[in-house]
Amino acid sequence: MINVIVYEQDNEITAFEISGHANSGPYGYDLVCAAVSAVSFGAVNAVFELCQMELEIEQVGEGGYLFVTIPESYPLRLKQRAQLIFEAMVVSLQTIERDYNKFIQIKRK
Repeated sequence: MINVIVYEQDNEITAFEISGHANSGPYGYDLVCAAVSAVSFGAVNAVFELCQMELEIEQVGEGGYLFVTIPESYPLRLKQRAQLIFEAMVVSLQTIERDYNKFIQIKRK
């Protein structure tokens, strides 16, 4: 099971954590894992490129854990752009969860 936790404060995403494996198919053919990876890494890369923000990222091993924190130090304009990208990421992950809820669970804290 992939567990996604979206951390929020004052209705803004401050961090997110993705852990676990979907195990929805054989290694290398797990579509749920591939989709979650593509959506989350795509969002992180978009924030790097479009917002020029350095995020705090923690990864463990060869997959299965990603923790991303949005630093407070950036101007409001850039943080708002990053928020929009990460909210879009959550919507995409929720779409995956809707169809594959045996393999992914999303919580907001």
